[in-house]
Amino acid sequence: MLVKTFRWAFVVTALGLAAGVLYDGWTALGIVAILSVLEISLSFDNAVINAGILKKMNAFWQKIFLTVGIVIAVFGMRLVFPVVIVAISARLSPWNAVHLALTDKDRYQELVTDAHPSIAAFGGMFLLMIFLDFVFEDREIKWLGWLERPLARLGSVDMLSVCIALIVLLISATTFGAHAHQHGGTHADKAETVLLAGVAGLITYMVVGGLSGFFEQRLEHEEEREQEAGEKAERAGRRGSPVELAGKAAFFMFLYLEVLDASFSFDGVIGAFAITNDIVLMALGLGIGAMYVRSLTVYLVRQGTLDDYVYLEHGAHYAIGALSLILLVTIQYQINEIITGLVGVVLIGASFWSSVRRNRALRTAS
Repeated sequence: MLVKTFRWAFVVTALGLAAGVLYDGWTALGIVAILSVLEISLSFDNAVINAGILKKMNAFWQKIFLTVGIVIAVFGMRLVFPVVIVAISARLSPWNAVHLALTDKDRYQELVTDAHPSIAAFGGMFLLMIFLDFVFEDREIKWLGWLERPLARLGSVDMLSVCIALIVLLISATTFGAHAHQHGGTHADKAETVLLAGVAGLITYMVVGGLSGFFEQRLEHEEEREQEAGEKAERAGRRGSPVELAGKAAFFMFLYLEVLDASFSFDGVIGAFAITNDIVLMALGLGIGAMYVRSLTVYLVRQGTLDDYVYLEHGAHYAIGALSLILLVTIQYQINEIITGLVGVVLIGASFWSSVRRNRALRTAS
């Protein structure tokens, strides 16, 4: 199962490392390998969250996630996204932005760095909403009960997560955004940019997540109706087939996963510039890492890991909350990627160990 699930990741690794050597010699191989490890360490919590969503989808959509999804993840977010950011911020055509990335790498890095406040605000707000909606929901299984019980009671207040997210955005824009510095140390008031990008992240979450939830609820409703009534009577009275509804639900879940992956990739793309400003090596290294994260997601689903280790999802969401705040802080202050990666690894590791202890206690009790 392990080899089968990760076989494409192994293939992509071999091809990516070989391409790095052909592109810029053995030094490039080391850079690609380091970037791969960086991406995996920063996105492990992404794999756990994705697994919680992907387990609701059938085998066909899991394959789409690993094939079409990885193309979007590698070429869309790790290669095209930085170029688009440069094209928009510098008001260049896409071709000129690509030319700049290949011929004037320092200027390209400078433009991406200048666009960081808007990138961080968008991704930070999207991830913060995921965290808030998780902690404000009343769950049967609680990891940190002393914290999660009162938060679940607060969650009964309508739109509380949106209100808190907007408050955090306002604080970020008026503190970090108003004092953000562009490359080279020149002062620039980024408050308006941070506000607009943060609101865009919030709207994106509500639209994509809302549509995904809507079709998922419709699918569940149709399944309940089919159980209550006979299959023949149900076929006669149903306007749309459950296959069509499943397709719509799965499509919007897939769309949600892609936006989620995009938000997680922001810190990886920005952090990669600390290692190299060559977009080809960046795409190769981050692409290999993204492939492992995707494969790990599918592996967690097929092994039923989230069902066996029930606190893993909690740890991943706390890691998301930490990452969202780190992204917002980086609007003004630089935070080492090692710290960002370690925060996620520690929280997920703690939740995994708590799950192991819980399983042992249950076995002892039985």
